Amino acid sequence: MKISEILHNAKDPFISFEIIPPARGRSAREVYEIIDDLMEFRPPFIDVTSHAADSYFVEEANGSFTRHIKRKRPGTIGLCAALKYRYKLEAVPHLLCQGFNKQETEDALIELNYLGIDNVLAIRGDQLQYQKAHATGREANQHALDLVKQISNMNRGKYQEDILDADESDFCIGVGGYPEKHPDSPSKAADIRYLKQKVDAGAQYIITQMFFNNQDFYSFVEQCRAEGITVPIIPGLKLVTRKSQLNSLPHAFAVDFPDDLVKAFDEAENSNERAEIGIAHSIKQCEDLLNNGVENLHFYVMQDTGLLKQVVKSLKLF
Repeated sequence: MKISEILHNAKDPFISFEIIPPARGRSAREVYEIIDDLMEFRPPFIDVTSHAADSYFVEEANGSFTRHIKRKRPGTIGLCAALKYRYKLEAVPHLLCQGFNKQETEDALIELNYLGIDNVLAIRGDQLQYQKAHATGREANQHALDLVKQISNMNRGKYQEDILDADESDFCIGVGGYPEKHPDSPSKAADIRYLKQKVDAGAQYIITQMFFNNQDFYSFVEQCRAEGITVPIIPGLKLVTRKSQLNSLPHAFAVDFPDDLVKAFDEAENSNERAEIGIAHSIKQCEDLLNNGVENLHFYVMQDTGLLKQVVKSLKLF
């Protein structure tokens, strides 16, 4: 079932999740254990992130450095197949501009189509130190808008090469939204205009970047509606339980924390107390969203689900 249909048919609020593939060399059992933990909440879909190759340097014995290039977390499509056929869930693989050319993207979409995976999330991806060289005649999508257009073209039977009587795909396309503005956008208003272009090109729903002040989300939704964006907007949420996250998350995602949360973390005496503060903040944030008519919550999950389960259970949706 397409995410757009899930959202349209939902009679009660639901929770969905985003997970990351295991690091190269690790077992998929790690991810299965996370999913097993989350199944009691009956998520209708789970997103799986995608990760392009990046570079790192290793110092040699003679003092020189050798650059190595690898994808640290492959396996997005394989995990999506497991979600669909092992867990009977709708899987939403992330598709990236960064690190992939249009032909590789088309190949991935063909594989997903063969697997019966009907949903994708089209995003640009993080800027990388390693910029992949593309063979002559091949090019990459530069922006998420370009990627949405490519997927929409495949839905109309238009591929990278002219194929007579090509079958049409039927992907439901999601895109990301940024309540506090994409860090590369020149202004919040421009960011909303760019988002509208993605919707006009075929995006059918929006999942936001994490945020910690609900007013940012409400303002974002209001601006989207004023711009003529009518597709569903799902809030993306992140449970914060460690003081280090107060620095790492703003650095990685350009998000802002409420100062009362920052002060509470600063004044906490130990990690257990900070975890309780983070759980209380997340519960309050979720309850406020639900009380203000938000019907779907989407949680970003890393490896630990124990504390997140406390938050979801407290909402008494199940």
